[in-house]
Amino acid sequence: MYKVKFYKGEYRERQKQANDDKCVAYVEQHFNSAGAGANYTVVITGSNASSTSMNWGQWYAGAVSREFNLPLGGDKGVMKGGYDGRGDGNIKYTNMPAILLEPLFVSNPQSAALIRTEQGQMRLAHILCESVQRFFQNGGLIGFSVGHKYKISRPNDRGADVVGGGSEADYAETVLLKAKALLEAIKEPQLEREIKIMRGTEVVYKTTIDADTDVRWDGVRGILNI
Repeated sequence: MYKVKFYKGEYRERQKQANDDKCVAYVEQHFNSAGAGANYTVVITGSNASSTSMNWGQWYAGAVSREFNLPLGGDKGVMKGGYDGRGDGNIKYTNMPAILLEPLFVSNPQSAALIRTEQGQMRLAHILCESVQRFFQNGGLIGFSVGHKYKISRPNDRGADVVGGGSEADYAETVLLKAKALLEAIKEPQLEREIKIMRGTEVVYKTTIDADTDVRWDGVRGILNI
């Protein structure tokens, strides 16, 4: 149902190749970097972003925010056109919806620890996979781009250093590879999702909801909003 292709080379050439291949969606994975205390999640869209790109980016950022208990950067998690234009050229030349992901800060010790773990990488991969399922339910070719890596002009670029070891680009690629495996394992559209409330290993309540329903837990009032 879904097929994933990684694109390499200069950013504009990657987008041209994705256009030629008629991808239905395009994702470029990065991580953010600033001071040790920087701690929010944000998605960059092109300055010419479609409503689908904007909504997709907001959903992804919101899901990361809830999963890791992080504030949202930008406007509801989206920064249209990038940081004073930085990041805009990475995705604005696609013919399909496109988002550039900066879910966590590699410069923040707590976030960096998550990025370096298998569990943290899988949590990010699952969020990306679910976002694609929600917004592109008919399947198709999904274009993936690893930020910084595989550029002809700067072949040794790996982005920012990750606190505790490793590079931004290598961990970004790891997350995308995990998301690729998840997406390509899907055999049919996600029409419904099953929601379970558990007490230990016991299922105390179970129901099905539409695939695109947003589920939020209000920890203050103890309410699950569906």
